[in-house]
Amino acid sequence: MTDWIPVYGSTRIVAEKYDPETETIYVRFLNGVEWWYSACPPSVWDAFVAPGQSRGQYIHQVLNYKPNGRYAG
Repeated sequence: MTDWIPVYGSTRIVAEKYDPETETIYVRFLNGVEWWYSACPPSVWDAFVAPGQSRGQYIHQVLNYKPNGRYAG
């Protein structure tokens, strides 16, 4: 799995990472809570990290409808 990637300019997220083998996106929020979202093929990851994309809005509009839960790390 890849390392956490810092996120700058987001009011909600401080880091993210993607595991292409399990097609899972991981997100670390400002409060330190880490969350996973599965059933995310590479196209979903690409859309999530696209320049100008609000990650918070994408989570609300897309990722929250996928299997997800708190990541124990």
